[in-house]
Amino acid sequence: MLRRSFRLLKPAAIAPGKQFMRLRLAATALALLAAVGVASAQHHSHHDHGSHGAPTSDSRERVDFPPALTEHTLANMRDHLLALQQINDALSAGEMDQAGRIAEQRLGMTSLQLHGAAEVAKLMPQGMQDAGTAMHKAASRFAIAAQDAGVTGDLKPALKALGETMSACVDCHAGYRLK
Repeated sequence: MLRRSFRLLKPAAIAPGKQFMRLRLAATALALLAAVGVASAQHHSHHDHGSHGAPTSDSRERVDFPPALTEHTLANMRDHLLALQQINDALSAGEMDQAGRIAEQRLGMTSLQLHGAAEVAKLMPQGMQDAGTAMHKAASRFAIAAQDAGVTGDLKPALKALGETMSACVDCHAGYRLK
């Protein structure tokens, strides 16, 4: 379905109203895929298919942060989810520059100091650090690609980078949990 949505976005002589509707369709498809991906990762991490959905032990690696840092990290992750929702809203409204600004300021490499990433990273396992770095870099790539899409009308690179951003989130949440 996503590939079909991408084909709908070709910038060839599309009336402005139709182009907006196609942008909205692509953003909606991406949001749906992200929700399914997160739900799937949570489902696979917490349930055994043979037990009809009954919870089993959580096999994700437990990460032990001091309580204040746990709360800080969880608040950052909730803000990341909010930023993704706001990015989707901006994309669906055709506001590519706004989507890029949100991504860079709240998720991208320039957001690291805001989140206190240097202090948190010291307590993270290497794989968790790698997933976080991948997410921040992908968000910065999305920010640039979203601004480019505002000029070219080609959303494919932006949607790919946004998908990579969300994939890093899903990977980290599927592999790690805070105590």
